[in-house]
Formats: sequence, structure tokens, C-alpha cells
Amino acid sequence: MRNQTHLPDLLSPVLNRRRALLGTLSLLALPVAHVSAAPPAKPKQQQRPDVWPHASQVPGGVARLSLGPSAKRPAAFSGDVPLLVLGDAIEWTALVGIPLAATPGDASIVARSESSAEKQVAYTVAPKQYREQRLTVPPRTVDLSPDDEARYERERAHLATVMATFTDLRPDASLQMRVPVPGRRSSSFGLRRVFNGQSRNPHSGMDIAAGTGTPVLAPLPGRVIDTGDYFFNGGTVWLDHGGGLLTMYCHLSRVDVKVGDVLKTGEQLAAVGATGRVTGPHLHWSVMLNRAMVDPALFIAA
Repeated sequence: MRNQTHLPDLLSPVLNRRRALLGTLSLLALPVAHVSAAPPAKPKQQQRPDVWPHASQVPGGVARLSLGPSAKRPAAFSGDVPLLVLGDAIEWTALVGIPLAATPGDASIVARSESSAEKQVAYTVAPKQYREQRLTVPPRTVDLSPDDEARYERERAHLATVMATFTDLRPDASLQMRVPVPGRRSSSFGLRRVFNGQSRNPHSGMDIAAGTGTPVLAPLPGRVIDTGDYFFNGGTVWLDHGGGLLTMYCHLSRVDVKVGDVLKTGEQLAAVGATGRVTGPHLHWSVMLNRAMVDPALFIAA
């Protein structure tokens, strides 16, 4: 067992404290009212293997939805959360991060442009069964003292503001990411752990086994928006790649950047460690799109 948790379910209407303390981030999809009399547009899927992120319309995946042509970049929203829109005047594409907690079935976004009326774009979320791992651990490893719980609550409130970051920075046309550290994937995205018979939220990132001190490199150009030493995550760095695309790096032994630094692809930001609630050195790497944690594997070459 590498790590027990990373981020809580910040938007759940009823917070189960014990589950939140050990959970990973899951954001609920927000319903969108039908605002156009016209029938919903059918999404145009891009299945080319050289297009990143790959389309995967499942919980924890990414939907690529065509918004059609427009002289200027349209705006798109899932509920009131802005979406990343890429492309050109010939065709614009909205990238939609689908929360792990999303219910399979019909979903939609709203697109707005200067050249056409507001429209609703529909898509379907297919079910996906992620692997489950059952573990028996000492109760003290899953319960917090009052002081630790108070610290966790302070950190949770701060991280909520970090995760809401949306800037007009626009990432490169290609969103193929460089794997931030070499090594074996020791825990995959979506893995659901059951501790002492109690189910926890799914794993919200990719764990990569690597020795303490191994350099962690930026997978895309980005700006540092947060660094810190957190109770569960240990040494942590957040990067903003623009348009609501964020990445997070946890359990670091050393942080080599500060808030405001702008990095190029491949520049070092930190070093692998075993800080926070872990049992050994590794990198926990998360990718967030429109405030939903999505599978980093969709952004990298196999």
C-alpha cells in the first residue's frame, strides 16, 4: 500500500467526515437546464491516436465535444464551471473532465459564441468498473486525532480555492503530457480501496514508484499556483496549464519552485519523496480538468 488518500470530495452535499478524511477528490457533475429550443447537437468524437487527451466518456474520463465553427473562441460551461475550449475558426472543441462520481447516462454542456445562439451539446457517460483493493490496517492509521483533523479541515478549505483556478492561459494545441518521473505505475487511477471493510473514494491520480530524490519534471508548460506541506499529501506542488487544466504532485521530498514561477515542459519542479500519509517513496500525480480529477493516462503515450 503506497498511500491511503489524497483529496476529499469537496462538493458532496452531505460530508461523511470519516470517508472525506480518507477519500480522494470526486466532484459531482452539475445538471444543466435545456436553454435552446433547437435539438441537442451530436458530439463529434475524435478517435485519432495522436490526439490528446484521448476521448473516454466514462467517470474519470474526458469527453471531446465539437462546438463547430466560429470566428472567435466560444465559451462553454458544465453548469457554472467553465470548460477548456481549443481549436480554430474551422472547428472548436470543448474538453470536459467527467468526475469519478458521475452517474452514467445522458449529460450536456452549454456553449455560447458571438456568431450563434446559445446551444446545448449533449453526450453520454458510459459506465466503467475500476479495480477494487481490500486492505486490513491498524485502526490508528485511518483515524485522526483532534489536532490532525483540525489541520486537515484548514487545508481542505485552502485547496478548494486552488482547485477553482481558471485562467485565460491557453495550453499548447497538443495536450500530450510528458510523464513527470520515470518508474513503474504502482497504483492506477480509479482504484477503489476498502479499509477494514469500509469503502473509500476512488484513487484520484496515478502513483509512480521512484526513489527518494528522483527529479519530478513538468509534463506541460505551466505556472506554479500552490506549494505546501499537507497532512495527507505531504510536500505538494500544483501547476496551472490554462483553461482549468491543473496538475498536482504529492509526497515530495523537496520543492524546487515557488508560487508564480513559470515552467517549460521538462523543467524540474521537485523531487520524489515519502512525505504525508504514505508507506514508501513514490510520486502521486493527478490531472484536474474543470475541477474534476481525470485519468492522467489519457494525456500520455502508452
